[in-house]
Amino acid sequence: MEQVYQSFLEFIASYGYFAVALLMAMENACIPIPSELILGFAGYLIFAEQMTFTGAMIAGMVGGMVGSIFAYLVGSHGGRKFVDRYGKYFLIKKSHVDLAQHWFDKYGIRAVFFSRMLPVVRTFISLPAGFARVNFSAFLFYTFAGSLPWTALILYLGLLFGENWKKLLDIGHEFSIIVVIALVVIAVIYFIKRRKK
Repeated sequence: MEQVYQSFLEFIASYGYFAVALLMAMENACIPIPSELILGFAGYLIFAEQMTFTGAMIAGMVGGMVGSIFAYLVGSHGGRKFVDRYGKYFLIKKSHVDLAQHWFDKYGIRAVFFSRMLPVVRTFISLPAGFARVNFSAFLFYTFAGSLPWTALILYLGLLFGENWKKLLDIGHEFSIIVVIALVVIAVIYFIKRRKK
């Protein structure tokens, strides 16, 4: 995997924003490429003044949305049987789809938002949303709302860590969980204050 990851980094270094968009599209289309690798390295390139934060942000978001829409359409038109049968050819594990399905079954369309910041689930959550054929506009809204803070945060951390950006790969999963917990706490505080008013 180290050699594969290195080839991704070389691709980003050579093709810049286009590579970030394409790899994020692949990641959100359920091909397991860590977004910490793509966006973390893009953050480093911002640090090295080879990219701008705005450009990398737009590329990451556009790619992520395109990939998510593709996965949603595969889920809505192909269904679970199609994904279970042919997913293995695209490195999609049934256990990963099961995990995303569990989250979606438990939390519904809201899972599309929170799952964007969870390891493994974020890559596959568009599939169960497609299986359920949820309202497409709502799917786009929650996907965008969940992807925006995650994309900005990982780019910023890559920029902040600079030459040590690879630390994101080591702490990625744990950091995702911390982010989700923080978001839940913020949401709870917000609703409590709103209810008191």
